Amino acid sequence: MQHLACPEGRWEVATALPHARLRPGVQRYRGFRLDLDLPRQRLEVPDGVVTLLFSFDHELRVTEAATPSATGSSHRSMLVGLRTSTGLGRHSGRLNGLEVILSPWKAYALFGIPMHELADTIADPIDLLGPRCRDLADALACAPGWAQRFELLDAAFLRWSVDAVPASDRVRYAWRELARTSGALPIGQLVADTGLSWRQLEHRFRTEIGLTPKGAARVMRLRKVLRLMAENRAAAGIAAECGFSDQAHLSREFKAMIGRTPRQFLQARALDFAGPPTVDRVDGQVTSVVLT
Repeated sequence: MQHLACPEGRWEVATALPHARLRPGVQRYRGFRLDLDLPRQRLEVPDGVVTLLFSFDHELRVTEAATPSATGSSHRSMLVGLRTSTGLGRHSGRLNGLEVILSPWKAYALFGIPMHELADTIADPIDLLGPRCRDLADALACAPGWAQRFELLDAAFLRWSVDAVPASDRVRYAWRELARTSGALPIGQLVADTGLSWRQLEHRFRTEIGLTPKGAARVMRLRKVLRLMAENRAAAGIAAECGFSDQAHLSREFKAMIGRTPRQFLQARALDFAGPPTVDRVDGQVTSVVLT
């Protein structure tokens, strides 16, 4: 377990890898406590993961980044599937809870939910998963520290895994290939490699991943764009490397998915706010921007 804390007590973050038998599908546990002076807003971009979040005290209000003035919805617990648009999260500056980062095929196996029901939406996990999730949330809130909470997560997910129906090997293969190629692999090649028909692959992908293969490839390509932007690569070079026809094409797709131009996004990433030094929720990816 890794633990970082502000000397003044304004924030702390604890992270841990799940039990070896849960990996690689359950990717990471992340606990957090914020006690900041001002409200906070964060952009959460499409990241290719499923997030299970429990707040122990305050609510988090979420809207679409494209419509920030909308009322949105408030949550203490959230189960968030794959997204193709960017969310905007707001809270009072005080928040205490934890999140679990999962690959979509593992979420399908553990939770037993068709993943298209979670795509581009936010659900209450207790409503979906019932008493086992309510009991887990209560136990996590009562645990004395982060290490004990992470142990509770391991124990719960290992129990849930006993009766889990695993995702199709062919779907997992297709997902890995899309991730490996950052969405560049032609879908026709996936069809040929998996031995499924176009319709079968699309149906299974929506059920076990949440998006169609084309939609998943779009998210994977955005992940690469964000990674190259973080390396200060030139926009024209990023466009060419990621398969866009030109820089303007990249900018249109970027704004459609994130609600900001690449320049606006980079400017927001460069701002310095009080809080943990790392805002990204997935190792090696750009996932988040603190706005205030």
